[in-house]
Amino acid sequence: MKKTNMEITEKYLSSLSFATLERRADGMLSVTVPKENLYEVAKFLRHECAEKYNFLFDLVGTDSDNKLGVIYYLSQSAQPEQMLALKTFTADREKPELFSVQDLWDSASVYEREVYDFFGIRFINHPDMRRIFLRADWNGFPLRKDYNADPAVNPVPEKSELISDMERMPSITLKMGERKEETSYVFEKDDYVVNFGPQHPAMHGVLHLRVALDGEIIKKIDPVFGYIHRGIEKMCEAYTYPQMLHLTDRLDYLSGTMNRHALCLCCENALQLEVSERAHYIRTIFDELTRIASHLLGWGCMCMDMGSITAFVYGMRDREKIMDIFEETAGGRLMANYATIGGVARDIHPNFQRRVKELIPYIRKMLKEHHMLFSNNPIARGRMAGIGFLSKEKAISLGATGPSGRASGWHNDLRKISPYAAYGKVNFDEVLRSEGLTYDRYVIRLDEIEQSLRIIEQLIDNIPEGAYAAKTKAVIKLPEGEFFQRVENARGQFGVHITSKGDKTPYRVKFRSPSLTLVGALKAIATESKVADLIMLGASLDYVIPCIDR
Repeated sequence: MKKTNMEITEKYLSSLSFATLERRADGMLSVTVPKENLYEVAKFLRHECAEKYNFLFDLVGTDSDNKLGVIYYLSQSAQPEQMLALKTFTADREKPELFSVQDLWDSASVYEREVYDFFGIRFINHPDMRRIFLRADWNGFPLRKDYNADPAVNPVPEKSELISDMERMPSITLKMGERKEETSYVFEKDDYVVNFGPQHPAMHGVLHLRVALDGEIIKKIDPVFGYIHRGIEKMCEAYTYPQMLHLTDRLDYLSGTMNRHALCLCCENALQLEVSERAHYIRTIFDELTRIASHLLGWGCMCMDMGSITAFVYGMRDREKIMDIFEETAGGRLMANYATIGGVARDIHPNFQRRVKELIPYIRKMLKEHHMLFSNNPIARGRMAGIGFLSKEKAISLGATGPSGRASGWHNDLRKISPYAAYGKVNFDEVLRSEGLTYDRYVIRLDEIEQSLRIIEQLIDNIPEGAYAAKTKAVIKLPEGEFFQRVENARGQFGVHITSKGDKTPYRVKFRSPSLTLVGALKAIATESKVADLIMLGASLDYVIPCIDR
């Protein structure tokens, strides 16, 4: 029998004397290598193995057994169901250093800054070792186990951070055996820099863009995050697993049911808890209603950013009908707070199926009107035509998943790749476009609404009888090990990593934000574009800032 590419890769990794291979508790292959060999193995996986691991899903910083380390979650765009965990560590807690992989995967540029911000690990050959969320003058690294959380160590600042501190980029380079520590700056001295945000509705959240201009043309963009960072991953370490659920709704608040679903699935798989088919169907319907509501709001906001207030009002009007359905069954609107570990919090309302079935033809009718109002408007088409190009290869390297990646032709829909809940029981199309331009990212979300309606249509009259939730223990403890789950939310692939020591609270939790990499994509598509198009280009990516500022 012919060996699969995964088996060939595993055989090669097993032949490395310095590598340790194991199957984790969640079934994923984990490869641990010394820090001196990390770049060598990463380069092989990225460029030389049988099927290249060209998608860096996430980086997870760790502090375990008195060692600081990183887990690299890698995937293949050709075989996206295959995932690999590459691990390395350093025992030096005073000056922890690892080699950067940002030249292999573009997304590593922001991921490594995040690990440095919270664990203090500096990455050699990374050109920009600034903190990404916290101020430059912050003392300590909050996700380390030896972090001093005394408020006196970091008192509430009375003054804004200096621009010069925000733009100073320290780096460590090691070439030909020569080590250099240098400091450079984001912008040149004679650059004309304009501030966009953070307090402006067109930024779609509290995001600050420092933009260097050459006349009307964008030369460089430097995103500044962290204005609403809440330390959610740190909070999770003190919460029980059921208590953590409400935090997930508040990450990407427009994909709340899906984020919550991911955490529930991660816990259920770790516990080997069997969830009823009824719960799976209900969760899937809620997820797709949430996706429709999110895409309607995203459509309305993008239209408003191009001057159409009417479209925004229409999108909000249609979205409210979904919020009304949520409120009747779940009790919440924007934050439904509905999925629980083992199922859902309560059974569906007697009106639920009727109201959902009435919604389907209404949304289909409104989709036609939305296309007439804006998609086919010659002025709108002219604004979006021929700008904001994002190639498939660049989307993969940046980790720009979801509709933004699919608009560039990247097959990355987890509902098709690794079906979960009831997605394996329905027929629908993964909407792909090939041009990778602004209009493609605009229209693909409207096309995805139709596919969501198809999914709901097949499930709503076929919800099985039975329990809506499995019985769980009063105190939920996950077995010891590392667990991982990803789902398809409205902006792309949302991930949950949990390290458990067998207690009622997790040892480490990491949430993968699809929006963080989408802002990285904004830097790619907006450079050399006109500044008048910047807000529209950002809207076409549809990022949500609280998901980034976790």
